[in-house]
Amino acid sequence: MRNYIARRFQTAQDSVMASAAAEKGAYSDLIDLSIGDTDFTTDERIIRAAMKDALAGHTHYTSPQGDPELIDEIRTYYKTAHNMDLAREQVFISASSCFGMELALMSILDPGDEVILFAPYFSPYKEQVELTGGVAVEVPCLEEEGFAINAQRLRAAITPRTKAMIVNNPCNPTGAAYDMQTYQTLAQVAEEFDLVVILDEIYTDYMFDQPFRPFRGLPGMAQRSITLNSFSKNYIMTGWRVGSIIAEPAVIDTIKRINENMVYSAPSVSQRAAIHALRLRGEIGDKYTGEYRRRVFYTAERINAIPKLSVREPQGTFYLFMNIKETGLDSITFCQKCVKEAHVAMVPGVAFGAAGEGYVRIACTTSEEKLGEAFDRIAALKF
Repeated sequence: MRNYIARRFQTAQDSVMASAAAEKGAYSDLIDLSIGDTDFTTDERIIRAAMKDALAGHTHYTSPQGDPELIDEIRTYYKTAHNMDLAREQVFISASSCFGMELALMSILDPGDEVILFAPYFSPYKEQVELTGGVAVEVPCLEEEGFAINAQRLRAAITPRTKAMIVNNPCNPTGAAYDMQTYQTLAQVAEEFDLVVILDEIYTDYMFDQPFRPFRGLPGMAQRSITLNSFSKNYIMTGWRVGSIIAEPAVIDTIKRINENMVYSAPSVSQRAAIHALRLRGEIGDKYTGEYRRRVFYTAERINAIPKLSVREPQGTFYLFMNIKETGLDSITFCQKCVKEAHVAMVPGVAFGAAGEGYVRIACTTSEEKLGEAFDRIAALKF
């Protein structure tokens, strides 16, 4: 059957993330800091409310655009939290924000169109761009610059084929959080070069130094923005696979047409759970995101106490991007050593683009006790 596989996949190898995951099953005492899955179970009130809705008959297809009640809850959230008015025609419910990214890219890219990725970037972005016929162009963000977006390097990467840029704020994997000055620079570049800006805003409750403000709220940017959001991280709902897309009606109509030929609609019960999550958002944010913040700052302190390892002060997300350059090891070798000798799993930085080499990503998605044990083990290694 291999001869029938599409040619572009016949020589494909496992991703660095997949290869790293394959090694983990050999150790019963392994501490897994690799996967960005929350270790908390979805709030019981959300689960029970969704179950009640399912028993009441919410087990059928919803409207292809999404459950109207959920769309209205999202509109209410944006009005309450950001004083932003959204029409129903500007909101689409997706079966996860990861799938939402694919839908967004499919809706705007023609073959050969280029998409700017700020590296290190969330690892699926590159292949998502390529799967939709586009060309991914990496713009490196450097640790010595706070992993900030450099406007000069951005402008230098733009060509006549550049169609869009993807901005993840706060950023997985680096934890960098972009301020309004950065957003204003991006808006200026988008206007200057007539670009679409795709915003991956799934960690908005994990901003440590400043409040989150949506990019599409800047003057003139609503018409250029495609905003992706998710219930996975802010609402501890990774397995429910439900997200949202906010864009102008022409884009939403195109996304809806594509989606109807793929999954038709997002899962109905998951959409009901999302409605209840939004109604409980204040309580959930206080309970869970506060705990992850404590873990992140604790882990950063532990890392900076270990010779040859370092990390910047956390700004956002529940990830840390640890600098391992002084060990002399590349990121894959470092992670293999940690798995085999310390039974601690992390993700090699090279999984997040060439600019990620020399780093590893740590997901602080286990207890503080386990995080402490992990770095006790790592501190005992010889580099």
